[in-house]
Order: sequence, then C-alpha cells, then structure tokens
Amino acid sequence: MSETLDRARARLAVARTRLILDRPFVGALSLHLIERPADPAACPTVGTDGRQFWFNPAFVESVAMPELQFWLAHAALHCALGHFARRRHRVRDRWDAACDHAVNALLQDDGFLVPRTVIVDPSFRGLSAEEIYPLMPESGATPPLDLHAFEEGTSAGGLSGWLGEEALGDGREGGDRATVAQPGADLGAQVDTVEGWDDAGQEARRSAPSDSGFSEAPPAMDMAELEQWWKSRLATAAQEAREAGRLGRSWMRILEALIEPPLPWRALLARFLVTAARDDYTFQQPPRRESEAILPRLARGSLRVVAILDTSGSITARELNEFTGELDALKGQVRAELVLHACDERLAPEGPWIFDPWEPVALPQTLAGGGGTRFTPVFDWVEADRVRPDVLIYFTDAQGEFPESAPPYPVLWLVKGRAPVPFGERVQLN
Repeated sequence: MSETLDRARARLAVARTRLILDRPFVGALSLHLIERPADPAACPTVGTDGRQFWFNPAFVESVAMPELQFWLAHAALHCALGHFARRRHRVRDRWDAACDHAVNALLQDDGFLVPRTVIVDPSFRGLSAEEIYPLMPESGATPPLDLHAFEEGTSAGGLSGWLGEEALGDGREGGDRATVAQPGADLGAQVDTVEGWDDAGQEARRSAPSDSGFSEAPPAMDMAELEQWWKSRLATAAQEAREAGRLGRSWMRILEALIEPPLPWRALLARFLVTAARDDYTFQQPPRRESEAILPRLARGSLRVVAILDTSGSITARELNEFTGELDALKGQVRAELVLHACDERLAPEGPWIFDPWEPVALPQTLAGGGGTRFTPVFDWVEADRVRPDVLIYFTDAQGEFPESAPPYPVLWLVKGRAPVPFGERVQLN
C-alpha cells in the first residue's frame, strides 16, 4: 500500500508542477490545499473540503497526467470560488452539480483537457453556481465525480481511516503540504518512470512548496473566515498572474464579480426607480400671492412605472410573487403609480392592473400564459394606449422577439438566465 501511495504522491507532485508552469494562476491556488490520501470507499476519485485535497491513490495512478492536472485545478477552484460556503438554503445535490458545471466550463475555456466522464453543458457557460442552480432539474441531477465534503463539521472525517496513523506518519510531510517536483527536473522522465522512482525522484516529491515560497495552508477557522481567506488568495494569485501577463480573459469577469460582487437585483431596482423619480425643476406660473419673479421650483409628482411579467413559463410563481412584493415596497418610497401587465407571446387579456401609490400591489389570482415569448406586444400596447411610462420594468428570461428599435423611455430588464437584451439596462436576476 505504501508503494501505491508513494507513486500517487509522485504523480501529484509532477502534475502540480506542470500546472504551475503551464497555468500559474490556477497552479498557485492549488498549492494552498493540503494533500491527504483518502479511503477509497468514501472517496473513489478525489475531493476537497475547502482545506485539503483528498485523493484515492489508485485513482491518481490510473488517470493520465492532463486529467490529473484537471482534478487538481478543479478542487482548487471549488475552494477559491468559495463553493463550500455559498450553498445556504439550497439542496445539496443540486448545488454540488451546479458548482461542478460552473468550474468545468471555466477549466474548459482555459484550455484544460476535460475528462470524457465530466459533463460540460454549453448553456451554462459563463454562469456562476448561483445562476446555474435554478436552471438545474429539481431531481435527477448528475452527481459530481469528485467528493464535495463542504459541510461544516464534516470535513471528510473518515476519508483517511483506511491508512491509519502509522501509514500517515512517515510521509506526513508529503501529506501536510502541497508538493511539487524539484525545480529543473525532467518532468517527462519523472512521469515515464513514476513506477520506480529513484532517490532524486523521492527528494523531488518531498520538496515542500513552503520551502520554495509557493504555498500556505489554510489555518483553523470557520466557514465564513475560510471563504474570506480563499478570496484573499484568489485576488493575490490573479494579481500576480495579471502582472506576469498570464491571466486569460476568460477569468476576468468571474474574478471581478467575486472580488467586487455586483449589487443584488433588489438594490439595483431601487436605485433605478429612485433615479427615475428624482425631483426636477419647473418654471410654471407660481401662485399669485408669491413674488412676481418666476424662479425655478422643485416639481414633485408621482412616477408612472409599467411593470411587465413574462408568463411564458420560464419564470416561476414564487419569483413573480417576489418581484411584485419588491415593487410594492419600492412604490411607496418613490410615490409611484404602478401599471402591471403580463405577456408571453401575447398580452394577458385580464390586464392591465393599475395600483395607485397608496394601494398595495398583489399578483392577480389567474394569469394566462405558458406559451412562447414575444416582447413586441408590450411596446406596441404602450404606444397605442399612450400609457407614457416614466420607466418600464420587464421581468423575463430575455429569450424572445424584441422590437426593432428602442422606445423613448427608460427600460430595465430583470433577466433570469444569460440572454442579452438589445436596448435598455440589463440586471442579472439569479
């Protein structure tokens, strides 16, 4: 068993070294994970708990070197992106699958050789795990091939039980740090002769990254602190790779969103409405009892907001209720009259529903819908009925037929999914 473990650690050292040389950004992240051999019954492949890289020695021996690099990078990204701390109320199986989809697409875009057994869905490309999660089936999601031991208090506790303390003892320096091959060594030769490493190979395996200035393992801390610890390492690795000209464009959007997260859609909606309702000046005739001079005065009036619900079936009833509830809360703050309507490929015959600033907003009991998606009926209706909105808000997945030109009033699209919009301001919903 010790020979199998030695060979597995040797291959991990070579794979990690190649990862640092070929892709220094991801390679630097992988060096923060402690290597630990795992119980094959608990971990048939590899896995991570946010602190350690658990590996099945037999699996590490069986895969090709590019695939081993993929799994090292895969585990490091789960940690750097904080997947272990971001699940919250979500169902674990669906969340694990969503995290895998997000990471696999990133690695494929960066040029990694993705194993054939790993699923990469093109429709999820560019989405975060939170954005992918609601698009996943509620049951029957393909389980990850690696182990996600993310739950607090269950950090892969039994994974090393098969080895015992004695087996971990001699090679503990190899398991307590991420190892790399000796600088200047012939990597190809090491891989080809990994079955029987010589003394130089053994020394390369035992050269700890801390001795080379590479790695710092996560200290003992709770999940929230660990998430911030990884975020700091992510920012550092990104900055170093960018300064060296080795950070690909595919990483930019993800890193910017993580290091400086965008405002949630509720905050953006509130800011949009407050801006639209901002008081303006008027030169209208003042009352007779005032001065004869006509000076600019603040004109205060209610805002007319047109809100459209996409009822094509892609938006759930719960999400529609959340949206109307948020509108109700904001409507009172900005003194807005709300004109609510619904549309799939045609306008809902029951609408529109009009709510004065003092009236509570409630979702209609019945809403026709479930067909395709067209946006042109809404804008045609606004123009034909002379609704004259100060702002129009559309709650949709943005997958449908748009008007050929933008209307003369502000439009805010609250979009579930990744589809673009041809005009107006777009806010990512999920």
